[in-house]
Amino acid sequence: MERRKFLMNTALTAGSIALFGKRSLASILADPTFQFKTLRGNVGMFAEKGGTIAWLANKEGIVVVDAEFPEQATHLIAELKKQSDKPFKWLINTHHHGDHTSGNIAFKGIAQNVAAHTNSLTNQKASAAKQNNDDKQLYPDITYTDKWKTKVGDEHITAHYFGAGHTNGDSFIHFENANVVHTGDLVFNRRYPFVDRSAGASCKSWITTLEAATKQFDKNTIFVFGHAFDPLKVTGTMDDVKAMQHFMESLVTFVDTSIKAGKSKEEIIDSKSITGVTEWQGDGIERGLTAAYEELSA
Repeated sequence: MERRKFLMNTALTAGSIALFGKRSLASILADPTFQFKTLRGNVGMFAEKGGTIAWLANKEGIVVVDAEFPEQATHLIAELKKQSDKPFKWLINTHHHGDHTSGNIAFKGIAQNVAAHTNSLTNQKASAAKQNNDDKQLYPDITYTDKWKTKVGDEHITAHYFGAGHTNGDSFIHFENANVVHTGDLVFNRRYPFVDRSAGASCKSWITTLEAATKQFDKNTIFVFGHAFDPLKVTGTMDDVKAMQHFMESLVTFVDTSIKAGKSKEEIIDSKSITGVTEWQGDGIERGLTAAYEELSA
């Protein structure tokens, strides 16, 4: 079943079934379906493989934030059609990475419009050209720079761009009435993040971007995260956003201190832990260390 594939893929990516905590792998795989649930009001989430998706289904139409991969997007579309016979008004991308936009193509002829930050569109086109798969893309036809708003039924949706972070084109997508926010990959919940410097990422700016989010949203906001170490914790609270901010602050401080202490790039990247970080898990610690070193030593 779909959820089995989602959880197994996550386990393999993390490199260890330890992420399941006290639950056995057998009990996890016994769950029959992918994650598809309502979070608040008419807004919900979907997760199978790739970056988590948020969705809205109300009396006027359907809105989807991010699209995973084509197969998974098809599963989502089928589930949403069970919920509503209204049109798909918007597909919104938090950023350009393939695990969030490869599924866009499944919405061709279905979604009336696709929206994303202008840098996200630029990055998506550049990535498609590099991989020679332009024919597999559905690009945004609506772009914005700092802020973009639309209304579907009784729901007001706002995209906020606070600056570079995971890339230079990441947005927070806020369903205002439901008070649900998709963070995209600006939050890797307790999982070491990918920092895409080739697409304009900045560890230092990531901190201020998250700080802006803590001021824009509130303690009652439900957040949908791009990824999580525990696949069942791809939603959370403001405390999780602040924890991600603390992680990025600790990463930058650790690398900066190490550089000033005369440590080489190799010594820093080989670090097994980051001072002040206790909750982040999984593989990939070297990704953030490398990105921070390259940024701070430039």
